[in-house]
Amino acid sequence: MSRISKEQVKHVADLARLSFSEEEIEKFTTQLDAIIGFAEQLNELDTTNVEPTSHVLDIKNVLREDVAVPGLPREEVLKNAPDHKDGLFRVPSILE
Repeated sequence: MSRISKEQVKHVADLARLSFSEEEIEKFTTQLDAIIGFAEQLNELDTTNVEPTSHVLDIKNVLREDVAVPGLPREEVLKNAPDHKDGLFRVPSILE
């Protein structure tokens, strides 16, 4: 028994604004049915003593410390700007 129908595959394709030939729909139906089967196999596992994890490695925090450092001097930043005034970039107006 198939766990997913061609109509369901077509419906999802329509939602995603994708168009497929009948041959592709048949192929995706078979592949998605196999994927659902694999997911159902995972439900058969006994996970009562398994701690929930967010990552497979035991990593707590791999980010560096957020340390404030001085930025570039304003003159250095503006030296290649095509147009600037009073230490700010000037851009063309887009509002009337």
